[in-house]
Amino acid sequence: MIRIFLLLSLFVWAEKPNLLLLKTYKNQNIDGWVMSEKLDGVRAYWNGKVLLSRGGKIIHAPAWFIKDYPPFAIDGELWTKREDFENIVSIVRDKVPSAEWLQIKHYIVEVPDAKGDLFERLSKVKPYENKVIHILPQIYVKDKKHLETLHKALDEKGAEGVVVRDPKMPYIGERTSTALKVKYFKDAECEVIGHTQGKGKYQGMLGALKCRLDNGILFKIGTGLSDNERRNPPKVGSRVTFKYQNMTKYGKPRFPVFLRVRTLSNIMEYIK
Repeated sequence: MIRIFLLLSLFVWAEKPNLLLLKTYKNQNIDGWVMSEKLDGVRAYWNGKVLLSRGGKIIHAPAWFIKDYPPFAIDGELWTKREDFENIVSIVRDKVPSAEWLQIKHYIVEVPDAKGDLFERLSKVKPYENKVIHILPQIYVKDKKHLETLHKALDEKGAEGVVVRDPKMPYIGERTSTALKVKYFKDAECEVIGHTQGKGKYQGMLGALKCRLDNGILFKIGTGLSDNERRNPPKVGSRVTFKYQNMTKYGKPRFPVFLRVRTLSNIMEYIK
């Protein structure tokens, strides 16, 4: 009976959380909003018992890491420093936590079950701030130029982007237009060297383009393609333009998105 109870408890603790998710900033009105750096880490939700990933999997943090966590839910990002995503993932995905967890901090952006505005909710975490738990600073946006200035400054330092939020809104456990991500993307070109077959709704169509950068780095582009482009994909040997966020430490484009096949008319767009 005790064993069954423990198994049921574990199931409850590992339930997938309903998280606040971001939409994309498209020059919306953000008067009275706040902004913070968008950390390039691993989303981690503490449900009062265990740390959970965005998908509901238990993150096996060391006992010393979570020993002073609050008895209520907090939501944030496991992070070390900018442009360190692969290292963060390699640390937190291990089922047996290593000493590398000493690099990790948990930056809190929300207290899902707390009342009040964003600052009132975050204030509930203040007594628990320590070497592990940090409240991510929130800055009031003076105007769109203020946002652009911060965004540019952070981008030059290798940051992923900026998050802007309406602090008056309660916690919303879904994708919402009151919390937006602001990112720069860079453009580049590559050669198509192959295709992968699509699955699910793309069965019988293109799944992804196998691509090669001019320096020989291989990667795939699986997003940004229309259904028609998946039925009639760019030919092997053709060059395509794609956008991406930044490069991984292995030199591969992060979050590559297909834009167009490179043609003479495409080139002329840059000359005009």
